[in-house]
Amino acid sequence: MIDFNNKGFFKLKQNDEYAARVSDLLIDGEHVIDAYKSMRDGVVFTNKRIIAVNVQGLTGSKKDFTSLPYKNIVAYSVETS
Repeated sequence: MIDFNNKGFFKLKQNDEYAARVSDLLIDGEHVIDAYKSMRDGVVFTNKRIIAVNVQGLTGSKKDFTSLPYKNIVAYSVETS
């Protein structure tokens, strides 16, 4: 599940490691646009959806993948300084 309250999640750095982690989840005609990593978690943007990767546990062997198709996004917010 995407944790929007986790401030560390939004300190992302570009990292192709997460593109490889979600490769088995991609559907026909879907390709990775870019991938980013925070401390342990990551987010992958494809041409069809956003895939959030939540690494769990001490060893990081358990992972939660959350898919958010672009067609299901109905609202967004932008705040400027």
